[in-house]
Amino acid sequence: MPRPPDVTATVTAMPGPVYALRAGCNDATDIQACPLNIGDTWLQPFEGGRMEDLSAKDYPELHRYTATRGIPPLIDAIVEKVRDRNGLTCERESVMVTAGATGGLCCAVGMLAAAEEEVLILAPFWPLIRGITQTFRAKPVEVPFFDRVDSAETAIEAVREHLSPKSVAIYVSTPSNPTGRVIPEEWLQALAELARRENLWLLSDEVYEDYVYAGRHVSLGRFAPERTLSAYSFSKAYGMAGNRTGYLVGPPEAIAQAEKIATHSFYSAPTAGQVAGLRALQDGQPWVDRARECYRSAGTAAAAELGLSSPQGSTFLFVDAKVALDERGIEGLLADCLEDGVAVAPGASCGRDYANWLRLCYTSAPPAEVGVAISKLAKRLAAR
Repeated sequence: MPRPPDVTATVTAMPGPVYALRAGCNDATDIQACPLNIGDTWLQPFEGGRMEDLSAKDYPELHRYTATRGIPPLIDAIVEKVRDRNGLTCERESVMVTAGATGGLCCAVGMLAAAEEEVLILAPFWPLIRGITQTFRAKPVEVPFFDRVDSAETAIEAVREHLSPKSVAIYVSTPSNPTGRVIPEEWLQALAELARRENLWLLSDEVYEDYVYAGRHVSLGRFAPERTLSAYSFSKAYGMAGNRTGYLVGPPEAIAQAEKIATHSFYSAPTAGQVAGLRALQDGQPWVDRARECYRSAGTAAAAELGLSSPQGSTFLFVDAKVALDERGIEGLLADCLEDGVAVAPGASCGRDYANWLRLCYTSAPPAEVGVAISKLAKRLAAR
């Protein structure tokens, strides 16, 4: 049992600043660098959905707590959206508004995984899911996937190789952060069938559902609704990352249990963020449509400069930098990039097998700035 000043071994083993630019450097706030290491957007939210557009005169409860599930008008709007756009069976009891999709996935993992049980994570993955799993004393099991599988059959084989009697869930992200891949419908259906056979939960991370450039986004919950918890984000959909508002959708009995985690952690999502989210569902689609074309253009240009295939979705590229490394390894390359004024995230934050990779977000700064940064990065990668 740890005693001060000791901490638990579980926390010690967790990753720290997952977007660290180099050893001992937590972020780029004190560095003049193009922040390709952070998954965000340079765009401001649509007019009417910004913080300055909200008023306690229009919403008298703006500065008060809300119900832990979320404000009723937003819950109703989410139900309608999830039915119409995601094709999921959804009632008010199926929805919980959360402190970002991150908060929703925390509640989901906390609800379904006991200490030492295993969550299978398709890799490379969104960096925070590994630490979230460890937070609840469960074990993240990394499943090399996006760069290894090419069919529904090989997708299932990859997951099966990592199943154990302690497995309780599979985490699936599509469109993928960090690879930009969109998982085909038939693969999702096969994963759902596997989960049903093996009695597993499915964690469906769909925060980039609005940003698909090739193929079609399909919600995993369509194929196994009784065992799927789906996370969505106003942050990514509408450029509202600072609002910290998302939502979790799943079987009512599971959402009721996940709500216990929410109540005893963040209690409720930020009220102003919920009001902005409601306005986004009502009036934000034109903004999303414009943002999608901007992101598509930026991603296509960045991929071409780096000699990669154009991303199918999300706002990321994942780059194998092995050929550009010298005796200093990835830390040396990250340091060189910072000298060039380019901040990129180390691939190891997305999985142990990806220590020689880089993750970059091509929407985190205006396109002209990103273009300059990508050109500098391309020169570094071609220099050795």
